[in-house]
Amino acid sequence: MRSRTLSAPFPWLLTSLLLSGCALSPGVDREAEPTLDPDAFETRIDQLEQQLVMRCDRTNARLDEQSQRQETLLAEFRDAGATLRHLRADIERLEQRSEGPEVIAAECNEQLAENLSNKAMVGRAEWIGLPNVGTYLRARVDSGANTSSLSATDITRFERDGEDWVRFKLGLNEDDVVVEDVRDEWIERPIERRVRILQAAGSESRPVVSLLMTLGPIREPVEFTLNDRTHLNYPVLLGRRFLMDIALIDVAEDYLHPRPEFPGGRPAAEAAQDEINDRDEEEG
Repeated sequence: MRSRTLSAPFPWLLTSLLLSGCALSPGVDREAEPTLDPDAFETRIDQLEQQLVMRCDRTNARLDEQSQRQETLLAEFRDAGATLRHLRADIERLEQRSEGPEVIAAECNEQLAENLSNKAMVGRAEWIGLPNVGTYLRARVDSGANTSSLSATDITRFERDGEDWVRFKLGLNEDDVVVEDVRDEWIERPIERRVRILQAAGSESRPVVSLLMTLGPIREPVEFTLNDRTHLNYPVLLGRRFLMDIALIDVAEDYLHPRPEFPGGRPAAEAAQDEINDRDEEEG
């Protein structure tokens, strides 16, 4: 009984010592919690904002790059489709010719004469008319070029009714003969297709538009690639696609057909002086 009485206060004493542990260790200091002043807080927030802006800029740049690549691939796909359609048409024409009946030489000569009679003779340089634009222009006839070309500046692509269109001005210099009222007029046409031009500096994709064109007795829609030709002597180049089946070239002649007339333009009778200046320019 005595020993039980002496041990009774021990649990109470142990509990008191545990609760007052800090008081029993006066030499041990608790580590102070770090504090962040307002200036440091604002600086840290600015740093985080800058990091977020940089990440957003990099993301937007990647998205723009992917969009440009997608647009380039889509244009190349359309160009390839247009080229494939033309190749198929050429193959069909060749197959039709190969399947035709055998003819003797006399029949060939008759057929050749008939084909020649149905074609217009043009010189190496001619006046053309663009009725939908309202002007005449000087054109260089070149069978070495595949597609015809029209000098254009300020070329801007846009969308109309879900289709790709292009807006441009005629690319002319001060010496080019044109109906002055249309020199700075905007022209809008749907894009028929695009062609990729290989040059020494690299490749370039150009839009192709269709314009009604006249040349002597010829009145046909012609496909033109649009590019700046102001550094060349002729604002228009007529290539093989225009010449095929409708015209022959006499390289020893030029301006075999009269210049067309348009409101606001000069009379066709005055074209001779412009043609003389053209020859002087070419010889120079």
